[in-house]
Amino acid sequence: MALHRTFMRSALAQAQAALQEGEVPVGAVIVGPGGEVLSEAHNLRESQHDPTAHAEMLALRAAGGRLGNWRLQGATLYVTLEPCPMCAAAIVAARVERVVFGAQDPRLGAAGSRLHLFAELEQEAPVDVIGGVMEEEASALLRSFFADRR
Repeated sequence: MALHRTFMRSALAQAQAALQEGEVPVGAVIVGPGGEVLSEAHNLRESQHDPTAHAEMLALRAAGGRLGNWRLQGATLYVTLEPCPMCAAAIVAARVERVVFGAQDPRLGAAGSRLHLFAELEQEAPVDVIGGVMEEEASALLRSFFADRR
């Protein structure tokens, strides 16, 4: 669990960067099977005018580019907010081994809050999902962002 908290802190730092840029504060970090950070990203939907520029999608693209391979077998994705259906499908397609997330997303969460897409899309190697890691910190960033918008 301590290792999960270490990498989630990095994801939270990415979420903080998103907040400072006026983006929804979601951050993601992908860690390889040997514990090396493959990529870090945060939401860029507003600045890139791209509905697919979620932290997870950007992190998946960057990790694939770094490895020269879209298959991220053995990798763990740390993300501050429960992945949405689009991101969940991409995570499964990339063959990520594990997803560790902070805050639940009752509106669009695909890891059990709203949908169970990881279970539905399960292939030969299921994605291990762990939720609620540093949930309060992740939720606080999101509350702060949306409170400022209202």
